[in-house]
Amino acid sequence: MSPPRVLFVCTGNICRSPAAHAVLVTAARRAGVPVVVDSAGLGGWHAGELPDPRAIAEGARRGYVLDHPARKVRPTDFAALDLILAMDRTHLRGLAALAPAPVDHLVLFRTFDPTPGAPDVADPYYDGDAAFVEMFDVIEAAMPRLVARVGEIGGHVTRPSTL
Repeated sequence: MSPPRVLFVCTGNICRSPAAHAVLVTAARRAGVPVVVDSAGLGGWHAGELPDPRAIAEGARRGYVLDHPARKVRPTDFAALDLILAMDRTHLRGLAALAPAPVDHLVLFRTFDPTPGAPDVADPYYDGDAAFVEMFDVIEAAMPRLVARVGEIGGHVTRPSTL
């Protein structure tokens, strides 16, 4: 059985989705859950670029490596993946509109957040360093439940844990 394939999607694939990508890679490895992780943007403005330096810096401070070059969502992604996670409701609507057929594995990322609150991971791009700290806090809070779900998809029994 091949490992589950997960895609995170945000606007330009330089802040939220590459951060979630890096956190899932680390959290799944720590939990012993095999997974193939990718990230993409609804737009291709930053295609080929590395993540925002502020995301890289905050990720490094937390022990994550953000080195995935940005890319745009491809029509083939919808059939090739087991779970597509939209970082906010705008991305969810955009992905649903791009999908060549109805997709049941398209989910809002904060579905996995155990604390009630806003359904979106706020875009830190136009804000200062504190917004990147908050973005990582939100992503890390949802990660244990996401790792457990990925484990279920792959046939692994996992227990949610903290990072």
